[in-house]
Amino acid sequence: MAAAVCAMGAGSTGSRLLRGERECFTALENRFAEFKGTERSLYFSSGYLANLAVLTTFPEAGDTIFSDERNHASLIDGARLSKAERVVFPHFCPGAVPESAFLVTESVFSMDGDLTPLAEYTKSGAALIVDEAHAVGLYGERGSGLIEHAGIGDAVFVSVNPAGKALGVAGAFVAGPAWALEYLEQRARPFIFSTAAPPAVAAALDASLDLIAAEPERRERVRSLARYLRERLTEAGIAVPSCDSPIIPLIIGENDRAVAVAAALQEAGFDVRAIRPPTVPPGTARLRVSVNVGLSEEILDRFVEKLCAVFS
Repeated sequence: MAAAVCAMGAGSTGSRLLRGERECFTALENRFAEFKGTERSLYFSSGYLANLAVLTTFPEAGDTIFSDERNHASLIDGARLSKAERVVFPHFCPGAVPESAFLVTESVFSMDGDLTPLAEYTKSGAALIVDEAHAVGLYGERGSGLIEHAGIGDAVFVSVNPAGKALGVAGAFVAGPAWALEYLEQRARPFIFSTAAPPAVAAALDASLDLIAAEPERRERVRSLARYLRERLTEAGIAVPSCDSPIIPLIIGENDRAVAVAAALQEAGFDVRAIRPPTVPPGTARLRVSVNVGLSEEILDRFVEKLCAVFS
């Protein structure tokens, strides 16, 4: 990225449809589409912008959006800004969704770390929109996400793939059929009226895709560490969901206690944050533990030991 800044400068000068377009963006979008197994992708400066664009462009007046109650704020806001009718369903319980509707979900949920049964969702025939923020780079043989892992690529309308998590940079790719991405490029206000990202970001993301392809052991290690920590917490009598998502919620309940426990862990050297309403529902304040590849079993053992001491 530093080399690209020296070659292309720090700014993009304008929107992609005006002077902000660069060959590096197009090349990166083509590569990401191949990575996701779709016809095309379109890069946005943030995941928030990408979700607003998708949900205010495709669903129109007379349509219906079915949205999981625990969806990220950007999905909620996009649905609210859409002219379509909005139906919020209980977590993982969409009920009967008509084929004419849009079904919107995260693949790995950001606050609970649980995995959506995507294969079940495809049976409705609705236009499935999937936010892969916490799955892209971690799941699937290529590492492209939970859609690949579930083998349902052909049944997904579009996916949103933020690049600030496992990809380690910024922005987001919307991936899907060529006609849909062309429509999005020409009609999505968050794309049309936003200054393009700095061109050097494309070089950094290109390097991220290189690493994902060349070093699959990174994602395997993250998920292995997540399983290990979940097992250790369960052995210690701390209830956590059983899966291999690196996001592990430790529900505490009261806001003040969650903050106090987080502060004690931070003082012991663990960068753990308290998550409180409105990010999560009232009464479910929690520690949101996020496992990364730079950790070790020894560090996780010490974390569990300290956590138990604080809880006791």
